[in-house]
Amino acid sequence: MPSALKLAFGSLVVGSIVLALKTLAWLMTGSVALLSDALESTVNLATAFAALVAIRIAARPADANHPFGHHKAEFFSAVLEGVMIIVAAIFILLEAYEGFQSPRALGAPIEGLLVNGTATMLNAMWAFVLVRRGRLLKSPALVADGRHLWTDVFTSAGVAMGVLLALATGWWVLDPLMAALVAINIIWSGSRVVKESLSGLMDEAVPEEILASIREAISIEAAGAVEAHDLRTRHAGSATFVEFHLVVPSDMTVFDAHEICDRVEVGIAKAIPDVRITIHVEPEHKSKHTGIVVLE
Repeated sequence: MPSALKLAFGSLVVGSIVLALKTLAWLMTGSVALLSDALESTVNLATAFAALVAIRIAARPADANHPFGHHKAEFFSAVLEGVMIIVAAIFILLEAYEGFQSPRALGAPIEGLLVNGTATMLNAMWAFVLVRRGRLLKSPALVADGRHLWTDVFTSAGVAMGVLLALATGWWVLDPLMAALVAINIIWSGSRVVKESLSGLMDEAVPEEILASIREAISIEAAGAVEAHDLRTRHAGSATFVEFHLVVPSDMTVFDAHEICDRVEVGIAKAIPDVRITIHVEPEHKSKHTGIVVLE
């Protein structure tokens, strides 16, 4: 099983354990804030399943109906995750409103917080693994899942402080207030995940630092050509797509032009893993002299 799939499956296992612990903490205390924490974990579990499905689809090779591959499936998963996060936040706000209407004392708060704290520590460790490995594997679904878990960790810490403060002061209205704050934070997190995923679906160019590496590779490896222009990039899941026009001297043979293209492709691939390159070779009279990659 590929690494990305193993991590996605691991998220299902971890999410199930965390959800069980947080639900237990809520049942022990009756805390609306801890209920909000548990509701967010149901989203974690659902989106972990969505990420697993998306990664399996994205791993499929290109076919006649999808000649550029299935990489964008991961972005759909990340968008779904963001939407589900926002839906969970709305449910939390409704529960918080009920809590404001009739605040009540909590049962077994210390024991419940210890159980919830165990779940939070487990989430923190797994979030670190997901973000780190997701970036290495260039998996938007795994990175989105990891970032969501980090949000869950921070909100869980805030919930714990709110419950402790309510316990210390006797102001039980602090419990639904903390739940409402958790919901607002979750909405912000969900909107961010959706925004980043939509940029991939809209074929947004690669970040400037990656673009600089591509330009450098072309500049070094395309010696013998005249210029390179109309450089375009996009990313889809773990794959990066690069297209540009390479102008060569009019008297250059097809063989020599092909040799330059091979060098350029190898050079870019060294700088950018899992890259798909399309080079359109043009004769010298096609030079634009503007917006070019200057060759050494």
